[in-house]
Amino acid sequence: MTRLLLVEDEDRLAASISEGLTVAGLEVVHVRTGRDALARATGESFDIMLLDIGLPDMEGFTVLRRLRSAGSDLPVIILTARTSAEDTVRGLERGADDYMPKPFSFDELLARVRLRARPSSAEPEVTVIRLGRCELDTIARELTCEGEPVELSPRELQLATLLMTRQGEVVSRADALEHVWGSASKDNVLDVYIRYLRGRLGADAIETVRGVGYRFIG
Repeated sequence: MTRLLLVEDEDRLAASISEGLTVAGLEVVHVRTGRDALARATGESFDIMLLDIGLPDMEGFTVLRRLRSAGSDLPVIILTARTSAEDTVRGLERGADDYMPKPFSFDELLARVRLRARPSSAEPEVTVIRLGRCELDTIARELTCEGEPVELSPRELQLATLLMTRQGEVVSRADALEHVWGSASKDNVLDVYIRYLRGRLGADAIETVRGVGYRFIG
């Protein structure tokens, strides 16, 4: 399993990223400061780091410089609201492997993490979730029902993955909106995508729990 160190002091953003990456099959360790990031990155084994620049105790650029000075070749993707060419060059010159300006698409972030993560020496872990008639491979990101592949858009797959990884528990509307679309999304977009999923998986595949949210039945 890919092990990721997330260095981000915005708790809501960190929670959203952590949940999404965990759903996608990664192990996520979250820290809020540069000091903790350096301690964890040099004292433990990780496959990749997501590093915010605006940390409360030191700049992410400083964390990156000290990490490289310590001899670490851990892949690092910088996350930042700073979008100037100067900042991009500064990060890359200090040893960053990639640079993602905020706000960003979660699907793009996941793709870049998978591209940049250090290959594990162990055999790749296959995580399969089975609920009812459906089966989800969280590593290959493939969903099948009754043995037949189901074609889903990235958003549909992200929503289906969230529902299935909760193993039959009720997912609140607020959680689903925050995880898949972010806090600025409109409430009715969730209803639209639930309807899309039911059209592909069957009307009874997802149960509505009135006043609470949705449960994946399969």
